[in-house]
Amino acid sequence: MTANGIFQIILYLFVLLLTVKPLGLFMAKVFQRERTFLDPIFGPVERLIYRIAGINPDDEMDWKQNAIAMLIFNFFGLIIVYAIQRLQQFFFLNPQGMSAVSPDSSFNTAVSFTSNTNWQGYSGEMTMSYLTQMLALTVQNFVSSATGIAILVLFIRGLARHSATTLGNFWIDMTRSILYILLPLSIVLALLLISQGVVQNYSPSVEIPLLEPTRDVSGTTVTNQVIVMGPAASQIAIKQLGTNGGGFFNGNSAHPFENPTPLSNFLEMLSILLVAAALCYTYGVMVKDTRQGWAILAAMLIIFIPVVFCTYNAEISGNPKLSASAIDQKTSDINPGGNMEGKEVRFGIANSALWAIATTSASNGSVNSMHDSFTPIGGLAALVMMHLGEVVFGGVGSGLYGIVIFVIVAVFVAGLLVGRTPEYLGHKIETYEMKMASLLILIMPLTVLFLTALAVITTAGKAAVFNTGPHGLSEILYAFTSQGNNNGSAFAGLSVNNPFYNVTGGIAMLIGRYWLAVPTLALAGSLVRKKLVPPSEGTLPIHTPLFIFWLIAIIIIVGVLNFLPALALGPLVEHLLMVQ
Repeated sequence: MTANGIFQIILYLFVLLLTVKPLGLFMAKVFQRERTFLDPIFGPVERLIYRIAGINPDDEMDWKQNAIAMLIFNFFGLIIVYAIQRLQQFFFLNPQGMSAVSPDSSFNTAVSFTSNTNWQGYSGEMTMSYLTQMLALTVQNFVSSATGIAILVLFIRGLARHSATTLGNFWIDMTRSILYILLPLSIVLALLLISQGVVQNYSPSVEIPLLEPTRDVSGTTVTNQVIVMGPAASQIAIKQLGTNGGGFFNGNSAHPFENPTPLSNFLEMLSILLVAAALCYTYGVMVKDTRQGWAILAAMLIIFIPVVFCTYNAEISGNPKLSASAIDQKTSDINPGGNMEGKEVRFGIANSALWAIATTSASNGSVNSMHDSFTPIGGLAALVMMHLGEVVFGGVGSGLYGIVIFVIVAVFVAGLLVGRTPEYLGHKIETYEMKMASLLILIMPLTVLFLTALAVITTAGKAAVFNTGPHGLSEILYAFTSQGNNNGSAFAGLSVNNPFYNVTGGIAMLIGRYWLAVPTLALAGSLVRKKLVPPSEGTLPIHTPLFIFWLIAIIIIVGVLNFLPALALGPLVEHLLMVQ
């Protein structure tokens, strides 16, 4: 590792931590309906939306009503995104004349963007019209992110309240998430990205002559290059801030029109974790104990930071097989060194490793390098961050309520060890809560491992794999891990735009989002009805360093060990083959 690379990682973490308290406090004010500096701007818009939708902002709902509202809203969103793709050839803002997207790809994409996964089995600039990119995909980037935040806020109220029946109102929390948080941040980030050269226009693709003719793979002489245009910056901003990740271009944030400079790279990386990290402080404010939020953030960072440096070290160390072939992999003034395959020379290894772990920690999925080209340990690190359940930052909203589920499990196990009734924030943790928590923790591993097994034993699953052996298994495992965790990043090496992977991937994304969201609301509905249990001398302190490390142990034991056999057959075996 180089001093410059280490400095860039430390600078990133420093700036991220500086934003946690001010943004977290602002979001707490938004959800507690306190006045903010944005009220004069967005207050009239908010009231107009409620009037048009027939929503009473003072009405609250129980967990079942909120769950039904969330499911209905997302269902209609899925149908609309599907329909726009299938009919895009009839709409305007289609200068390239894009035809209808296939039924299975339309289904997969509709599920993907509705569920905040943004997995893409297609090339954006070759498949989607400008209208589809904006009206279908970018809109879902906002509302799917706001859905996750709204579920979190409802869950927090379940922990903050006692002897109550209602959790708040999904419609209100989702609307305020968009108007006061996601939209203002996206406008600012989009303008900053445009200043760096990210494309934002409605022009058709531009064809320019090459300085020197070349030949394509079929041997045909090529004299011109097509430069793709489009409204990219507006989609890139919310794709990062909302932990969505779907790229306007096939190259995602490795593409120079999405991420042209080191500054744009830093801003986009910062945006991936910005809201998710700040929500930890929001959580502490809303449960009236900021120590809880800091403790959760500390647990996230204690996992995140070593994995980042592990990945960086693995990539900067390079591939010993190449060293044996007299290929220079040492870092020098004229050589970046290490494993630069699949990485942008504009960003280098440090920024590639940091982005890879940030995007797989959060439920983001954007990439500025190709994970398929990482060393086995680098690829293993990205997989492990998703196998933890994406509770280290995670998606906006979903990551935080995911790690709080682990907190509840940690409290329950600790209570059993000392012979006390487990309690968390004044709520007794009993049988029902543990059933819901167990369901939430086990659904994802069962889904991912079952679909991975299905792919490796079926002809349709194996036919799409470009690599044999352990690397091929890693590619399949990564694909379903990414979709089952609503991440969206791709290991590549798979031809996934086919009926088998589109349908099975769509199922994985539906389960990963909604079969977790509904039990989370059910758990909140159970907690909110409980009477307050005043703290006593025997109450387990849940903000101390001891509990933080206990929580980390529970996350690792319960999360990663489910996947250890699959990881042993994939990246671990590949690493042994590389170093032997």
